[in-house]
Amino acid sequence: MKDTNLNVNEYLPLRDVVFNTLRQAIITGEFAPGERLMEISLANRLGVSRTPVREAIRKLELEGLVIMIPRKGAQVAKITEKNLRDVIEIRTVLEEFATVLACERITQDGVIKLRQAHEDFIHAVEKGNILDIANKDEAFHDTIFQATNNDRLISIINNLREQFYRYRMEYVKDIRQRSNLVEEHRELLDAISTRDTVKAKQLMRAHILKQQQEVINNIQEA
Repeated sequence: MKDTNLNVNEYLPLRDVVFNTLRQAIITGEFAPGERLMEISLANRLGVSRTPVREAIRKLELEGLVIMIPRKGAQVAKITEKNLRDVIEIRTVLEEFATVLACERITQDGVIKLRQAHEDFIHAVEKGNILDIANKDEAFHDTIFQATNNDRLISIINNLREQFYRYRMEYVKDIRQRSNLVEEHRELLDAISTRDTVKAKQLMRAHILKQQQEVINNIQEA
């Protein structure tokens, strides 16, 4: 485990700050799948008491990011093929629907924003920082969600953001896949910009399912 810095936010209770810090460390891979989370060690590293750490671990367990092992305590949940498929099934349905709505409702300003998000992703890939690549990939998809102008849909997707993000990080770690992502984003941009609903929906589905298969392959090879 690397040294972990507390992401201080003066407007949040300490227990929420600790929770956000540990959750971020898990979804970005700073804490490896299967790694034990020792309350005393984490409290010392973060400069807090054990109580907010214990509360944070309980919340992380509810989110499925942490599991409790008898006689061993808490550890980071491993990425399993079953969990991945569960998340991807939900993501595929939501993003296909969002893509259809985006094709129907996107404005000229929305097209400009989506094109800029694509350019930002290309620049991130060129620089090669994994965290930035994942963030810019997420931003590209977020721009599509915003184009739907459906606040309820956006809210549902946001509630699943961390679960999506963890698998997104696993995918972008593979350097071989980054150029494919750039091309797939370009195709999505073109289809949505021209309001080609059928093509855009097909592209989004293929885009997500391809990521699923690549992550499964990585899990099986590990």
